[in-house]
Amino acid sequence: MSAPEAGRPSTDDSRAVRFTTDAPPAGQPGAIRARLPFLRYTLVACAVLALLMVPVAALWRGSTSAAGVAAGIALVVASYLVSGLSVAWADAVNPKMIMPFGLVTYGIKMVMLGVAMSAVAATGWAGLPDLGVAVIVAVIVWTGAHLTWALRTPLPYVQPSGD
Repeated sequence: MSAPEAGRPSTDDSRAVRFTTDAPPAGQPGAIRARLPFLRYTLVACAVLALLMVPVAALWRGSTSAAGVAAGIALVVASYLVSGLSVAWADAVNPKMIMPFGLVTYGIKMVMLGVAMSAVAATGWAGLPDLGVAVIVAVIVWTGAHLTWALRTPLPYVQPSGD
């Protein structure tokens, strides 16, 4: 039997179906990197957003606004990067750890974000509203880019044999 194409099911007999993919299995070198292909799309989308929003904010409301927009986009990127890396690491080590690591990472991030935002709000910084708007827009852009990647990426599947 010839080698199966990557991502396509191969059958050794009429009852057994297995997958072959290019991604190294959990515990192997390169396993984490192989689980993060969506980052290219999401990071580029947020970079384009920053290239558009920061100059517009600077022209429209000044340098404080531009700093708020840049900080808001950076917060979203950092937050999603931490989540993505945490979940990819957990999946690469042992896929059963994805949910606990994802939830713990999310909880820690939300607490840290709340503390940081409270500290910034207490200073009375004028760029805070711009930071908030940028966070909302960056979350929409990141989520849209991730969704676009997911819908365009072929995923392996198995069709039941009907036995």
